[in-house]
Amino acid sequence: MFWLISSTVVASIMAVVMIFVRLRAAKRPASVKKIILPPFFMSTGALMFLFPVFRVEWTQVAEAVLIGALFSIFLIRSSKFEVRDGQIYLKPSRAFVFILFGLLVLRIILKIIIGATISFGEMSGMFFLLAFGMIFTWRIAMLMQFLKLDRNYKQA
Repeated sequence: MFWLISSTVVASIMAVVMIFVRLRAAKRPASVKKIILPPFFMSTGALMFLFPVFRVEWTQVAEAVLIGALFSIFLIRSSKFEVRDGQIYLKPSRAFVFILFGLLVLRIILKIIIGATISFGEMSGMFFLLAFGMIFTWRIAMLMQFLKLDRNYKQA
């Protein structure tokens, strides 16, 4: 129970930090580098799978990544770019805060349901994969949207 509560508290803190990072990012021009680096940084977390306690079955990998990709739809819909002063900026979205907290609540509920049937290590591995699948899919969609807007702006 301690690990469930502490991991939930950490996830909540990360969600709040993410909101502030997103609000700050809207004040600076976007770039390809700023869009693609977060998934690369997060991918180092996959080193957890070197330890047997975190390993999951391939079906669980597929489930977690698929659910993460489905969750990313909400983030993709709330992430839009605009051209200001000749540069591309991420538009601030009020819905982003609600979406992020909604996904956090959904994640907590899933963690409680799944935590009753699998070990904490397996659950940690699955939730890492879920988060990675969500962020990777979201960032790929953002990159495509950014490049399309950049190409259209340069042609105009």
